[in-house]
Amino acid sequence: MASRPLAGRRRKPYDRADGTRNDRDVEEAMSEQPLRGPDRFFFGTRILPCPYLPGRRERKVVTDLTGTGAAELYERMSRAGFRRSHGLAYRPACPDCSACIPIRIRTAGFEMTRSIRRVVRANADLTAEDLSAIATVEQYRLFARYQRSRHGGGDMSSMTFHDYRSMVEDTPVDTRSIEFRTADGALVGVMLADRLGDSLSAVYSFFGPEESRRSLGTYMVYWLVKKAAETGLPHVYLGYWIEECAKMSYKVRFRPVEILGPGGWREHRPNGAE
Repeated sequence: MASRPLAGRRRKPYDRADGTRNDRDVEEAMSEQPLRGPDRFFFGTRILPCPYLPGRRERKVVTDLTGTGAAELYERMSRAGFRRSHGLAYRPACPDCSACIPIRIRTAGFEMTRSIRRVVRANADLTAEDLSAIATVEQYRLFARYQRSRHGGGDMSSMTFHDYRSMVEDTPVDTRSIEFRTADGALVGVMLADRLGDSLSAVYSFFGPEESRRSLGTYMVYWLVKKAAETGLPHVYLGYWIEECAKMSYKVRFRPVEILGPGGWREHRPNGAE
């Protein structure tokens, strides 16, 4: 007995009236359709020693952001926990470790804690200028001093001006260079940030090592949150938070802060918060 078509099923051009399929017509229909590859390829990097946690191993999954629609693509990937370096988006995919947790600040209801108010007062004399991402020799000299003081011996401490320029200008999205100066015009801090449709994303920041009393790292993040709120953007992305890494502890001092887990983004309030 011939099979009956499913109730309510729309007949395709290669279906017979009795619901059976004409395989020759199927082959002809398929041959007329252009072949399409995947929209994007992802690659895994080789395994290296973790730069944050001794004894751990690091691996990333990366994809190319170049081409049309790079900004929209990176906006979606940021919500999935990816970060940008030059023209690549990446996310940790480390063997036997999941310590790197994507983290972002929610600008609505941002809390001016006592410590943040102190930092804002300490930097009341500074002015900030939001510029296109163009590397300057002045910026590079500050960057080099910061690297020698804070990360001597690290990979970035040996970067040349050409390397720094590539870090700043090799970007497929709208990247900003925010310069912070004293009243006499001295450059004391720089933050690189990506401006996306729904957020600002902190890429990298550095400051004069002699200005440690100012807590400029915290101040520049505060400035970015304030800028995002003024322009109606709901989030500021800070990259990854590693609970066991003291250098990243400042990221959970902002409130409200959200982290990305298996169930999606959720608010995180660390123990001992103000």
